[in-house]
Order: sequence, then structure tokens, then C-alpha cells
Amino acid sequence: MFRLALILYAMIGTSLAGILMVVALTTGYDTTQPVVISALIGFIIGAPAAWMVARAIS
Repeated sequence: MFRLALILYAMIGTSLAGILMVVALTTGYDTTQPVVISALIGFIIGAPAAWMVARAIS
């Protein structure tokens, strides 16, 4: 299940980071710090999300 979670994390983490970066940019936070912070939050939230999806698949 751990390998499945890692594979899913590559997709889920990237998607969440991209979504949050787009949200930050469209709301007017177009400097470096908000964009990087939103990407980090997306990657951090992606780990538990990938684990839950892997558990649901298994």
C-alpha cells in the first residue's frame, strides 16, 4: 500500500499544489512568497490525501 500511496502522491500532490498556486495568483497574490507557500501547502496536504486514496483502493 505504501508504494501505491507514493505513486498517487506524485499525482495528487502536484495537482493540489497547482490548484492552490492558481488560486493564489487569481486572488492577486502574485509575489514569490505566497506562490511558494501555496505550493508547499498543496504538497503537504497531498500526503494524507494520497494515503487515504490508497487505503480506499486497497
